[in-house]
Amino acid sequence: MMTRRITQLLIGLAMYGISLAMFIRASLGLDPWDVFHQGLAGKLGWSIGTVVVVVSFLVLLLWIPLRQMPGFGTLANAVLVGIFADLGLALIPAFSHLGGQIAMLAGAVLLNAIASACYIGARLGPGARDGLMTGLARRTGWSVRLSRTLIEVVVLGSGWLLGGSVGVGTVVYALAIGPLVQLLLPLFAVPEKVVAAEPVPQAQVAGS
Repeated sequence: MMTRRITQLLIGLAMYGISLAMFIRASLGLDPWDVFHQGLAGKLGWSIGTVVVVVSFLVLLLWIPLRQMPGFGTLANAVLVGIFADLGLALIPAFSHLGGQIAMLAGAVLLNAIASACYIGARLGPGARDGLMTGLARRTGWSVRLSRTLIEVVVLGSGWLLGGSVGVGTVVYALAIGPLVQLLLPLFAVPEKVVAAEPVPQAQVAGS
């Protein structure tokens, strides 16, 4: 079971990074966190993958006051998504016509949803950004939805000011990713191990 979980996690994170590269190549707008990553990458002159890795570890520092503990999947997420994003950008060409951009955007959203279901279903720890959302909700008493909305509004606004790409892809992602992940998650969720209860000796049953 652990072999399956680790394999599924790694495949999911690789697909997540590739989906980020596809969003960028579609040139129709990114999800809120990647608007921030792209804007910061442009200002620093770094690759977007490098920015994703660095921001992931900076976000993990915010887990300390929230008393969150990272899992193996959390640390793998922080490293691998950025690496595969840069790899995807090296392999995937940009599209100059709208038809190709729309197809690339649709593929990016679907691949991102599959990737999310894979690494969430592996149950080896949330990503740095998801953990920040749930940790903030737990410590403040806010709903997860409110915590996520506040965080994403801040990073989206900051990324836009830094020059990140906001567009129809941003809206499509916001509307589609939740329902798609919810639909796909049961297909990839690794069932928790059920520990069978030890049988009660017959003599003990008789004596009771």
